[in-house]
Amino acid sequence: MTYEASSLAREVSPCQMGKSASLWGTVVAVQANYYSVRLNPIHEATASSDAAVASWIDSDAPILERPSHLLCTRRARLKKTGQQVMVGDRVEIQEPDWQGQRGAIASVASRSTKLDRPPVANASQILLMFALAEPNLDPLQLSWFLIKAESTGMQICLALNKRDLIDDSVQANWEKRLQQWGYEPLWLSVRTQSIPATLYQRLNTHITIVSGPSGVGKSSLINHLIPDSNLRVAAVSGKLGRGRHTTRHVELFQLPQGGYLADTPGFNQPEIDGTPETLATYFPEIRQRLQQQHCKFNNCLHQDEPGCVVRGDWERYAHYLQLLNTLTSQAPSQGQQHDAEVAMKYKVAESGQIQAEPKLSAKKYRRVSRRSQNKALQDLCQELVESADDLEALEGHSLDDLL
Repeated sequence: MTYEASSLAREVSPCQMGKSASLWGTVVAVQANYYSVRLNPIHEATASSDAAVASWIDSDAPILERPSHLLCTRRARLKKTGQQVMVGDRVEIQEPDWQGQRGAIASVASRSTKLDRPPVANASQILLMFALAEPNLDPLQLSWFLIKAESTGMQICLALNKRDLIDDSVQANWEKRLQQWGYEPLWLSVRTQSIPATLYQRLNTHITIVSGPSGVGKSSLINHLIPDSNLRVAAVSGKLGRGRHTTRHVELFQLPQGGYLADTPGFNQPEIDGTPETLATYFPEIRQRLQQQHCKFNNCLHQDEPGCVVRGDWERYAHYLQLLNTLTSQAPSQGQQHDAEVAMKYKVAESGQIQAEPKLSAKKYRRVSRRSQNKALQDLCQELVESADDLEALEGHSLDDLL
C-alpha cells in the first residue's frame, strides 16, 4: 500500500510518534507457531478514536518503508494463559522489527464470533459455494453444508458456480427447489467471469468464510475477486467426479473494496454439532412452519408426537429425521451429564465471565501437604524402632528355641 508523503505529514501528529506506541493488525494466516499479521493502514489508524490504534506509527523508520505485514510469534504470557490466536483475530503487536519484518503478539482483542472448524474469528457471514456441474450438485451434500452453516448463527450467502455448464431449465428447477428450502442462491460462472454485482455488495466490509466441497471453484473465485491472491487450483477428478484439495490451511485475503475472504480447506462431509432440541432451528422450513403455528408440545422433536405441525411431506424432512437420529444416539445420558459436571470446576474471570475448567485428579496431580509428609515420616520411624527392639529381643536365642 502506497501513500504520498504530503498527505502523511498532514495526518500524522507529533504525539503519535514514539517507541511506546501500540501497533494493531489482523491475523491473516497461521502456520505452526507463526502468525502473519496485516497491519492497520495509516489512514485507518489516524482516523480511529482508539489511541492505541491511532498511534501505531514508530519514529525509528521512514513511513514509506514500513511493510504491510509482519511475521509474528506469540508472547509467552499468552501461551501460559492458554490464549489462542486465530485467523481473523485483531491483535496488538509490540517491539516490531521493521527491517526483519517481525514482531510479537502481546494481546488479542475480544472476538465478535468464533468458529473452531474452520478456526476463524470475527467472521460475520458464510459464502457457501457449490458447483452446478463438474462435480454435479448433490442435494444431500448441499443440505448437510447448509445445516452446518445454519448452526454457526451467521448470515449465509449461497452461491452456485459453473452456471455456463447447465441450461435454463435445470437452473429453473434448482431455483424453485431451493426457494422451498428457504434460500435465494446467487448464480455465477467464474470461468466466464459472470459474477453478479450483488455478490460484491454482500462481501463488502465483512470477514466472509468461503466454504464448500473441493473442486467447486472457491479458489478460482478468490483469484477473480482478488487478483493478487494467486491461489492454486486443480481440475476435477475424472474417475471420482469430485474436486481435489488445493487449500491446506485457513487464510484471509483482503478485498479491494474492503473486507476479507477466508479461504478454507474443502471437504465433502461437514461435521454437524448440536443437540436434538436445537436441530430444528437449523432448517428454514421448520422455522417458517413454527412461525405460523405451534406444535402441541413445547419439547416436540417433530417425529411422531401428536399435534406436530412440522411433520409432513416436505423434501428435507428425511434429512432432518436422519440427522435427528444421529444426534439422539450421540446425546449423553443424565448420568453421563452429571459425571461431566462433577468433573468441572467453575471460577469468575477478571472480566466477570464464568469460566469452566476440568478438575485435576487428586492422586495424580495434587501436592501432598507437609503435615501428611511429616506424619508418614513419623510412622516410618516408629516402625524402624519397633523392628530394632524385636531384633534385640532375639539376640542369644537359637532357632530351636524360637520354634
